[in-house]
Amino acid sequence: MAHTTQLPVIIVGGGLGGLAAAIRLATQGRRVILCEKNERVGGKLNLHQAAGYTFDTGPSLLTMPWVIRDLFAAANRRMEEYLCLEQVEPTCRYFWPDGTRFDAWQRLPQLVQEIERLSPVDVPNFFRFMAYTARIYDAVAGPFLLRPFDGLRELITPAMARHALRIDALRSVDAAVRSFFRSPYLRQLFNRYATYNGSSPYLSPATFNLIAYIELAEGGWYVRGGMYQLAVALTRLAGELGVELRTQTPVAEIIVERGQARGVRLACGAEIAASAVVVNADPLYAYERLVPGGQLTAARLARIEPSYSGVVLFLGVEGDFPQLAHHNIFFGADYPAEFQAIVRDRRPALDPTIYIAATCRADPTHAPPGHMNLFVLVNAPADDGRIDWEAALPAYRDHILAKLETMGLCGLRQAIRYTHHWTPRDLAQRYNAAFGAIYGISSNSPFAAFARPPLRARKVRGLYFVGGGTHPGGGIPLVLLSGRAVAARIAADMPP
Repeated sequence: MAHTTQLPVIIVGGGLGGLAAAIRLATQGRRVILCEKNERVGGKLNLHQAAGYTFDTGPSLLTMPWVIRDLFAAANRRMEEYLCLEQVEPTCRYFWPDGTRFDAWQRLPQLVQEIERLSPVDVPNFFRFMAYTARIYDAVAGPFLLRPFDGLRELITPAMARHALRIDALRSVDAAVRSFFRSPYLRQLFNRYATYNGSSPYLSPATFNLIAYIELAEGGWYVRGGMYQLAVALTRLAGELGVELRTQTPVAEIIVERGQARGVRLACGAEIAASAVVVNADPLYAYERLVPGGQLTAARLARIEPSYSGVVLFLGVEGDFPQLAHHNIFFGADYPAEFQAIVRDRRPALDPTIYIAATCRADPTHAPPGHMNLFVLVNAPADDGRIDWEAALPAYRDHILAKLETMGLCGLRQAIRYTHHWTPRDLAQRYNAAFGAIYGISSNSPFAAFARPPLRARKVRGLYFVGGGTHPGGGIPLVLLSGRAVAARIAADMPP
């Protein structure tokens, strides 16, 4: 196939990372073609609509909104002309089996008041903890989050050597949290932040306490109209910049000649030549199914512990459960046992923590009048084939609903007017996610972040990765930063 500088950059997959990369590359003056296998772009940030109910299916809280603002600014646009962000108050409402409740307010006076109500001795501990997490963020943001990263060697710099102790990578999230807080409720609450990237607080490094800092210091946001409006806005911006978006266009193979990515072969048999190929898909899936000769790399990635997956229930219910906020967490009584089940034993937890998003609190149009839309998520083990999820789900679904009823949502089962579900197997098939893992590989070791496949493929020139499976990781702001980083890497490798 001919290779000229006029050929487009092809992006395989239209998740947020792929959209961000497409926008950044278009601002460099490049022609960009994005191929997405599903009917809509957005990746895991998507929609499920039925019977008058609308559900956001992926990320439900936005942090670090400056990352989105920066992406629009790179295209000489103002984010506010495309999106309306609203702070969520409280960010989350927490429930415990003994009836204890906690509202995580963004306004500091109310948050401190809640902490004082729960555990007066922990008020000064909270401020100490925030100072500690701020130090981690300052040490990590520049060298790790905000610039291209091709592996551990790039990170071993004098600056990181100075910050080695500050990032607290050699003890667990839980060990650090315990060193600050006396209250078992606050310990469980702050341990939960490790789950934002699919990891166990008892195994992941304390560095990930920076997630708590980001949410508490910078706030949590909702996109008016639903989180999927972020994908709609990025699609609009990409179109204005000339990006060619092709949905329902699955890619069957990346064409590699003499060690160079030369284009893609679509499932329909057509070929598109390219100057570079950017893969916004699970790297394990890509090396196994799309990259010729990638099986050895795929086998190596398959040995790395995946993040956990999830069981999702979409519930349309009649009536109102006034105790529910926009975001809600119903904790189990034994947090260590829950993670031992899903991470070590690879089985569903008997007493799972349950997350509920009720976007109708912010957007009444997401449910018919007098109804609620409940997106229910329970962490589940990565799908290694041992669990027949279709057979196991009816009983587990009933178990989840029964727990919610015992924790205050009385009459929930009788109120259900619409129900749908996804299992880890569904997530694997819908998003080509290895093992149904929501966040790619786990971060259950101090060096897991460095095991992520780099932005630039090691053995194929002109092949790049973007999204939650590569650097810097999963979650809306990180995959958008991944798009920024891969565009910068391509600009350095192939000056526009």
